Amino acid sequence: MSAYHPLSAEEAIQLARSIPGRFPEHAELECREIGDGNLNLVFHVTAKNTADSIIIKQAVPYAKVVGESWPLSLDRARIERLALETEYKICPELVPQVYGYSDELAYTVMEDLSEYTIMRRGLIEGQAYPVFAEHIGEFLARTLFYTSDLGMNQQEKKVLAGQFVNPDLCKITEDLIFEDPYRKSDNNNYPEAIEDEAEALRSDTELHFEVTLLRHKFLTQAQALLHGDLHTGSIFVKPDSTKVIDPEFAFFGPMGFDIGAVIGNLLLNYASLTGWCADEQTRAAREATLIEMARGVWTHFESRFRLLWNDDLQDEMSRTAGYQDYYISQILKDTAGFAGCKMIRRIVGLSHVADIDTIPGDKDREVAQRKALAIGKSLVRHHRSIQSIDDIVTLVKQASQGNEVSI
Repeated sequence: MSAYHPLSAEEAIQLARSIPGRFPEHAELECREIGDGNLNLVFHVTAKNTADSIIIKQAVPYAKVVGESWPLSLDRARIERLALETEYKICPELVPQVYGYSDELAYTVMEDLSEYTIMRRGLIEGQAYPVFAEHIGEFLARTLFYTSDLGMNQQEKKVLAGQFVNPDLCKITEDLIFEDPYRKSDNNNYPEAIEDEAEALRSDTELHFEVTLLRHKFLTQAQALLHGDLHTGSIFVKPDSTKVIDPEFAFFGPMGFDIGAVIGNLLLNYASLTGWCADEQTRAAREATLIEMARGVWTHFESRFRLLWNDDLQDEMSRTAGYQDYYISQILKDTAGFAGCKMIRRIVGLSHVADIDTIPGDKDREVAQRKALAIGKSLVRHHRSIQSIDDIVTLVKQASQGNEVSI
């Protein structure tokens, strides 16, 4: 294999055989292409009659969701692989292991997580994940702290940040999350039934101001290495285990963007439940679980982040009294704002979520879409006033009930 080309199934098998110690020498290997994402090819290679398997993920030079008219740099494969390796060093129990890679051919060979469930699918099915909030809070605290100026030498951080310059995928985020939902764009995608909501987004200049503040932070605040696309479709789960995958959008940005992405996607599932639960008692129980999960993501992140700061801080000036509280309060405000932006874009923007799009009834789907937009707009509009995670919960509950929002 030499110059870049999309791998065939047979080439994927040959590649799998070349990875030391992954398969028995004479094993009969099978391969199928399982990629259902927007950007890449994904091959699942297995050895017949054994439990041995690997995943090979290869970037293609365009966005699969659109086609060759949307070209993308293959360098995102290097960025994703480097992000996985960096995260694995910090949180080996929460990230798949990388077995091999080729930057030239834009592929990464990694641990197979087929025994796990994509979290989005599990939530739609009503599954409970009691340790998820603790696990993802740990992942966020450790990866964000140890790639920031708090947890590593500042000069080494600058060198590392230079390896994660990711203009193509950052441009996708900048457009799809922070611009397109607030203007007429060919990228937008929503049903005619909520045209009034889309028009309201385009004309709401006060909301635009808050979005612009958040966009400016995304563009300029290189706090830490972000996953960059940390939604429930990028997380594999079992009741007792969590694995974070797909960090090809990784770059150095504001910490609250990753935390907000997780919480925003939990709240999208929360907004969808009117379409999935006919029984009011069942729905109320699932809504309460999701609210507590969202609360737990923040509380576990905050408690672990403070411990890391107290025990392993590398920057002496950051020991100044009051600075830790200030720093974390700003992350919380950003978290709320970015969560809201994520929710809005998943309703009117290019790429939606199955939680809402697969609701069977048109009317139930519309109710969920409007609820998600109400929550998202409330979080964006009030993010600078938020003082605690309880404020976020209050905003969510008020907005979802159609009440006047205040904190």
